[in-house]
Amino acid sequence: MKSSVHRYLVLGVALWSCALLAAVPKDLRPSVDTEVIEKLPARVSAAPATPQAAAEAARRWITLSRETSDPRYLGRAQGAMARWWNQPDAPSDLMVLQATVEQSRHEFSAARATLQRALQANPAHTQGWLTLATLERVAARYSASESACRNVARYGAALYATACLLENKSLQGQHDAARKGFTALTLQLDDSPNRAWVLSLLAESEERAGRDDAADAAYRRSLADATDGYTALAYADLLLRRSRAEAAIEVLKNQPESDGVLLRRAYALRLIGDAGWKGLTSDLQGRYAAIAARGEELDTHARERALLALWLQGDPSDAWRAAQANLALQKEPLDWWLALQTSEQAGDASAHQAVRQALLQSGLKDARLARWQIEGAR
Repeated sequence: MKSSVHRYLVLGVALWSCALLAAVPKDLRPSVDTEVIEKLPARVSAAPATPQAAAEAARRWITLSRETSDPRYLGRAQGAMARWWNQPDAPSDLMVLQATVEQSRHEFSAARATLQRALQANPAHTQGWLTLATLERVAARYSASESACRNVARYGAALYATACLLENKSLQGQHDAARKGFTALTLQLDDSPNRAWVLSLLAESEERAGRDDAADAAYRRSLADATDGYTALAYADLLLRRSRAEAAIEVLKNQPESDGVLLRRAYALRLIGDAGWKGLTSDLQGRYAAIAARGEELDTHARERALLALWLQGDPSDAWRAAQANLALQKEPLDWWLALQTSEQAGDASAHQAVRQALLQSGLKDARLARWQIEGAR
């Protein structure tokens, strides 16, 4: 289970070109002054002169951030758009790109407000509607997400709109309809990247339905079509849940060392009794200590900090505190699972019951959460 935000960033770049949990780098010290420890791509322009040039530069930095799991490039994307950032008269393309940067940083409220301004200025902006649909889905506002999906269809992006609506159906328990729809889409697609994306959606839907063997097969087909970090993490989560730690390590072996990747590698190593998990845990702790030392907001990393405390530090109380902060930001299946698991292990009975009730009210249906949903209904 993993956030769908980054998957739709991939689609966003593709859609823009047609029409259109992240690592914190470790501090490295060179052994000598002349040693090169990292080469960053050349800056295309600190301040592009036109909105078109700014949009082109921002898209490149956003793509690079996604591909490398390095959030520093989001800062460069913001820098490219600095002249128009938060300006009420900015072109709608730039406002949607600003929202993309904001959602990549888990600044979901800001991203939603930016998108609303963009869509008021340009109601036919397909990528804006797609991004808004994702934001509403992440917040478990399924009705609002479906409305945005329909606007994606209204303005001509039929494939994305259909997939958008099918994902919402799956999240609300219409698993057989989602399976039928996603399978039909895969048969219509000849290009590997789009087919891989739809297969990843099918895999997640099958997991929600409790059909793990079918999900496993769909994940493998997706990754065979196109290597994708989001899908690799989601597949690793399935493998870890099924006690296949070595297979999870194999799936993640070529992925950039994002927080999410390191967490799962460490957890897998711990499960198989490999002491290497301790070093990875120290690396992760150092990353969050560096963020705190810089005075940056830790809540945007709350999901990863909750997993760190739960899986690797054995501290359910700390995990529950982080899971609470995370659930306030995003409400995907993993976020509900984290809040339920950690509140239960921390022994906070009243809070645990409140989370169960909130889950029931959300309308989410997921086999991995079934025991809590049944208990909460009593």
